[in-house]
Amino acid sequence: MQVETFTVGMLYTNCYVANSSNTKEAIIIDPGLDFSSEAKPILDFISREGLKIRYIVNTHGHDDHIKGDIILQQKYRVPICIHPLDEHFLGSLSPSVPNVRLEESSTIAFGNEILKVIHTPGHTPGSICLIGEKLVFTGDTLFSGSIGRTDFEGGSMKEMQASLLRLKNLPNHLMVYAGHGSTSLIAQEKRANPFLNEENAGWMF
Repeated sequence: MQVETFTVGMLYTNCYVANSSNTKEAIIIDPGLDFSSEAKPILDFISREGLKIRYIVNTHGHDDHIKGDIILQQKYRVPICIHPLDEHFLGSLSPSVPNVRLEESSTIAFGNEILKVIHTPGHTPGSICLIGEKLVFTGDTLFSGSIGRTDFEGGSMKEMQASLLRLKNLPNHLMVYAGHGSTSLIAQEKRANPFLNEENAGWMF
């Protein structure tokens, strides 16, 4: 799987285009565009690489991750994928193609790639992570060295703790593609992230 990162919006959200290099099928994750002009580099990349978009996927429903959904959906005529507990965030977006509801153990298939969905509430009730063979897209659940906020409406520190424990048990080699900030590795987060670090594990309990 090849992953291209576009940092968009005033909150510097990471929008990802992940593609199956053998088939050129791809998905767009979290296109939180503040302005339609921010779509141009994404559209140009997709066109230049000859990619066929299969889905637009939202790791959760906050504005800084979903505001570009409709611009890109109108271009590619593909479903928007989101957990049902966050589907209400799409509200006024009025998608022109029916949404796909992603729940625990759902899968997203494109080309030769399959991403497994795990439900990781805490930042929002419907937050999800997407796990592949060599990577995980963590949205605003896990960042490099930090975690997502739980003080927004619908957030829960108790649920976040349970979600982080699940991520802590993922294989060390997985590359972490977070909703904001730099990439990392699960192994690195276990060592250095105070919310996953072995020495500080007691904070979860």
